[in-house]
Amino acid sequence: MVVFRGLDDRRLVPLPAAVAIGNFDGLHLGHRRILARLCRLAGRRGLRSLVLTFEPHPERALGKRSVRMIDTPDQRLARLSGTCVDAVAVIPFDRAFAGLGSPAFVQSVLRDTLGAREVVVGRGFRFGHDRRGDIPLLRRLGRQAGFGVHAVAPAVAGGRTVSSTAVRRLLAHGRIEEAARLLGRPYEIAGRVVPGKKRGRLLGYPTANLDTANEILPEGIFISETVRNGRTYPSVTSIGTNPTFGPNPLTVETLLFDHRGSLYGATLTVRLLRRLRPLRAFPDAESLAAGIRRDIETAQAWFARRG
Repeated sequence: MVVFRGLDDRRLVPLPAAVAIGNFDGLHLGHRRILARLCRLAGRRGLRSLVLTFEPHPERALGKRSVRMIDTPDQRLARLSGTCVDAVAVIPFDRAFAGLGSPAFVQSVLRDTLGAREVVVGRGFRFGHDRRGDIPLLRRLGRQAGFGVHAVAPAVAGGRTVSSTAVRRLLAHGRIEEAARLLGRPYEIAGRVVPGKKRGRLLGYPTANLDTANEILPEGIFISETVRNGRTYPSVTSIGTNPTFGPNPLTVETLLFDHRGSLYGATLTVRLLRRLRPLRAFPDAESLAAGIRRDIETAQAWFARRG
């Protein structure tokens, strides 16, 4: 998969393309429906399959409201690279781009720069200055520019309409299993292992402390899987402020069951599988150690049942 950085990327030649437009944060089941339609069209017509996405999120760039992203930019590109997509154009979303009128966006960006012959969007798609453009307008302008427009209905999982907003809301409340159903996978936190306060080691349960760029960090104790260098380890992960030891910054700490050796400096991906319990302050370190032991035993039994 080729990644183009901005519309002025010299490698971005307007080859005939099927173009999907969106933020694709989390690459959830609804996004995958859009990409499936994109690639069917591209294959049928012999077009390049190309995703047009934005960085930062348009609402964040315009200061309208705070949006915490499900994936980091690197995670989003890694997920897209595992699909049928040939290329991704990542466009810096700033006020100049936001001020682009609907006709200019269609003709200058979609047709002239990206070579659009087919355009695929979700049914709620809006575009152009102040988001004035809707799908009927896109269809009219598309006919003039020589491309077709395909609006894809949202996915539904467990009776819930799938959207990035719904996933963010579930994750913010620690409802990771429900979020996983909308994502089509467990929620993942990635980062580099950095030195911590070594409290886990003193308690007999050494943990890896993650320095992560992920913005959504649901608090609690979780059954998890931790991936290092392509190998997956059963684990238990704590996300929170270590209330037993007083006020602390929020940290992500994971305890790998079958790993030997130092993890400092390693890059890990932690998949949150099930929330065991909320955080709580224990009366002393001994009680905390007993609580950790119970969490590990519960997690090990869960992995044993899963097989």
